[in-house]
Amino acid sequence: MAIKDWPAGERPRERLLREGAASLSDAELLAIFLRTGVRGQSAVDLARDLLQRFGGLRQLLAAEQARFCEAPGLGDAKFAQLQAVLEMGRRHLSQRLRRGDALLNPGDTARFLTARLRDYPYEVFGVLFLDNRHRVLAFEELFRGTVDGASVHPREVVRRALRHNAAAVILSHNHPSGVAEPSQADQQITRRLRDALGLIDVRVLDHLVVGDGDCCSLAERGLL
Repeated sequence: MAIKDWPAGERPRERLLREGAASLSDAELLAIFLRTGVRGQSAVDLARDLLQRFGGLRQLLAAEQARFCEAPGLGDAKFAQLQAVLEMGRRHLSQRLRRGDALLNPGDTARFLTARLRDYPYEVFGVLFLDNRHRVLAFEELFRGTVDGASVHPREVVRRALRHNAAAVILSHNHPSGVAEPSQADQQITRRLRDALGLIDVRVLDHLVVGDGDCCSLAERGLL
């Protein structure tokens, strides 16, 4: 049965407008994005099959173009639309951390860094540069690869901190495994960066490790 033939109270779009997007399942949200199904399947049925095929919503959203476009009901146009939606979401979060804004909400910082780093298939190390009132100066992705003493260079972080005239920084990197637990290497490079930046009077406020749906703060763990 086509969705248009469903009772009005069960149609995903009408439910979203009435109850809000948070009330819908992953399949219902995806069905609104798809708009139409394929022969013999409604948009919701197709959405359920796609979520099963890819292993979940996040895996579908992170799929490479070739694999995404192979699935029934998808294609280059849907891939382009989805990438545009994802980028709008990232920019929406980044607007919460505009240059000159003070970091008053740790949750916004964690959400911003998670959106920026979570979906990389390799480790990316980034730094949020702040002034002496903890207002945002810039965010930069500085290193890629395994985060250890060989790949993260304190001298470069110091150079960028001086370039931005930063008074404090928040370090961050992702774990492609999805597990946000900090490793011994994470703790060691945090201490090295803290000591190096301390020589130019720049404070390390935190180091956030981004996992699949989680974000671990080394400051909260007492590891700074």
